[in-house]
Amino acid sequence: MPTIQPETKNKLPRNRPLAKRATNLSLSADVLDAAKALQINVSQACDNYLRELVRREQTDRWRTEHADFIAAYNASIETEGLPLDEWRTF
Repeated sequence: MPTIQPETKNKLPRNRPLAKRATNLSLSADVLDAAKALQINVSQACDNYLRELVRREQTDRWRTEHADFIAAYNASIETEGLPLDEWRTF
C-alpha cells in the first residue's frame, strides 16, 4: 500500500557556497576541549548537527500538518484500491 511521504531533499542549492553568519554559542567546556584535542572543526560539527535537527523538525511538522490528509488518502486507497489499478500490468 503506497503512502505519502514528506519531501526530504534539502531545498538549498548545492552548487554555490552557503552564506555563513557568526554567532555566539555556549558549549560544555569538557566537550569543547575534547573536540579541540581531536581536531574536530566545532563550527562545522555544530552546523551539520543543526542542519540535521532542522531537517528532522521540518519533516515532523510536515507530517503533523498533513496527517489528516494522509490518513484520508491511505483510507481511500485501502477501501478503493489504487487509482488506475485495473490497468496495471505488474
